[in-house]
Amino acid sequence: MANSTKYFIGNWKMFGIPSSFKIIERIQSYFSADKRNNSKYKIIIAPPFNLLQDFSKRLKKRGILISAQNCFHKDNFGAYTGNISPFMIKKMGINYTIIGHSENRALGENEKNLEEKVYNALKNKLNIIFCIGENMREKKNNKTMIVLKSQISKVLKKKYNFKKILIAYEPIWSIGSGKVPSDKELKKILIFLKKFVKRKFRVRYNPKIIYGGSVDKKNINNFKSINELDGFLIGGASKSSKNFIDILREFYK
Repeated sequence: MANSTKYFIGNWKMFGIPSSFKIIERIQSYFSADKRNNSKYKIIIAPPFNLLQDFSKRLKKRGILISAQNCFHKDNFGAYTGNISPFMIKKMGINYTIIGHSENRALGENEKNLEEKVYNALKNKLNIIFCIGENMREKKNNKTMIVLKSQISKVLKKKYNFKKILIAYEPIWSIGSGKVPSDKELKKILIFLKKFVKRKFRVRYNPKIIYGGSVDKKNINNFKSINELDGFLIGGASKSSKNFIDILREFYK
């Protein structure tokens, strides 16, 4: 297992009310007590918009970071009912946002929207968790690498600072299914993606790439030996402090 800092990012999706902060408090207590390992990983939780500012204020200088789950593609203010711009997210004290999650792509989010989101998020000094991934049909047709290259190439730009971008490889066929790629399969994809990003965008350092899709305490050990893996985007298991802590315990035991 490589010595670089690992990211453990919890995406709560449409879950959470103000009292749900107790979940983060339990995770925070574990993190603070884990003196042996807590310098090796970074925890980021992405609650829904209604909780962002409150949770961010309560976690100030406590080690756990808060991320938005999405942002609108237009910036600043405007006549866009129900949407929140990167500027507004930053002004809430948030420094991360997820962009391009497959659940939003399925609702009609396209590459033009994503391109604008990334540009405006970076303009507002937000760090980006940029999601990519193939569906089962594309996987069966051996189109995984082609799809991933296309998703990256159509949105990211050479001028961007890739130290501000975490690429989250989250195969659509794995999300919520309990199925995960084998360690050999995932390693191959990660090596390909790192080489592609470095070559395509002339990045001189290894870009950060994390994995998401049915991550839990039962399969986390499958990923320990993959040095190219920089962390995890965790869905359902992140809504339980016990399950999230169990993932950390298993990975670092």
